[in-house]
Amino acid sequence: MLVQTDDSSDFARWLEANGPIESIQAVVCDLNGILRGKRVPVSQATKVLGGNIRMPLSIVGVDVWGEDIVGNEQIFESGDTDGICGLTGRGALPVNWTSRPSALVPLWMFHEDGRPFLADPRQALAAVLRQYEAVGLRPVVATEMEFYLIDPEPDSAVPPISPYTGKRLDSDAILSIDELDDFGEFLSDVYRECARQNVPADAAVAENGIGQFEINLMHSDDPLKAADDAVFFKRIVKGVARQHKLAATFMAKPYGTRSGNGMHVHFSVLDDQGRNIFDDGTAAGAPMLRHAVAGLLRGMAETTLLFAPHFNSYRRLRPDTHAPTTIAWGYENRTAAIRIPGGNPTSRRIEHRVAGADSNPYLVIAAILGAALAGIRGGWEPPPDVPGRAYATDRFPKIPADWGQAVDAFEAGEIVTGIFDPLLRAMLIACKRQEIAGFAEQVTDYEFSAYLDIV
Repeated sequence: MLVQTDDSSDFARWLEANGPIESIQAVVCDLNGILRGKRVPVSQATKVLGGNIRMPLSIVGVDVWGEDIVGNEQIFESGDTDGICGLTGRGALPVNWTSRPSALVPLWMFHEDGRPFLADPRQALAAVLRQYEAVGLRPVVATEMEFYLIDPEPDSAVPPISPYTGKRLDSDAILSIDELDDFGEFLSDVYRECARQNVPADAAVAENGIGQFEINLMHSDDPLKAADDAVFFKRIVKGVARQHKLAATFMAKPYGTRSGNGMHVHFSVLDDQGRNIFDDGTAAGAPMLRHAVAGLLRGMAETTLLFAPHFNSYRRLRPDTHAPTTIAWGYENRTAAIRIPGGNPTSRRIEHRVAGADSNPYLVIAAILGAALAGIRGGWEPPPDVPGRAYATDRFPKIPADWGQAVDAFEAGEIVTGIFDPLLRAMLIACKRQEIAGFAEQVTDYEFSAYLDIV
């Protein structure tokens, strides 16, 4: 049950149904997909629900450690001005895994005069959707979210102990029913909390990695809600894991030699009559599908930074690891970056397989839909589809395999200029370059032990 208005009587009824609640977490999502905000006493709920919460506009552009970006024009040149935090329409969401029950109220940012602040990731996605609306189209989006359960005690990734056997997991168990049973209580609690927050969790499977799971989120013809669902789902999984004395991670590659965590995005596009423009009754799909694929392929190098935004992300994009490495597409081909699933032609859709689970769902979906729309508008045609292994290094252009290369490609990209506001691009580039510098200054234990006495 969700409260959808700022009316105090509505919120009072919501509290009666979901209480006792002592505090409200008023949050916005930053460029890294991290929720940031304020803890507000429940007695001040009307302040949050009435759109009277203010936060610095620069908060969406801090780095992954929460540090201000050196030279960020939103801080020093503008005096670090506040923005207005408005309701997203999602209302208050119950949070039951904290020591004291609370509610989460998702917000997004506006300028003082009411204009959307387009460096806010959610506002960036909304801007892309307005482009679709202007041409009479409506995307339908679903995500598949992968994560690992790990032991919370060690400082590095260690498989968890099975609640059923009392033994530590020691092998991969793809599609294992036993592993689903072992962690059945955890999964049941995840589904319960998803239902409470109106996150449409669908099928769960044990994935390739040890202690790795995937839960699909059902499709929605409101891509903003689909992105919201992915953000809230990650928070739910982490919170419920803590309740079960576990830790959950959406790192792209928590284990160097095991499968990474992906966030695959499925989408189709409806016209103003509700018809799927990718469907022409054939297995190949309509010309619009090929145009969308062409846009995705042409824009892939310059949007890779959004699909792989972190230092660890590039450990996942390696050949023969169930993650793509080349800019290619194919029908029912999971080695390609873009896969066209089979099935009934009325459900013809595109699966985008590049993004890691560590990425920001708003920016990922905005990049995918924006590049696809560029291809549709331009009538672009893709290269031939790939029927087999798409990892071959000499046949296809490469997805950037280096963080710095991805930042450079994003900065120089032409398609991204039609998708994202200049301020968002500038803030993201500065953020990522500051993070790259931070990692470059660190000497790892492995590096130290390798070189200490040898060189």
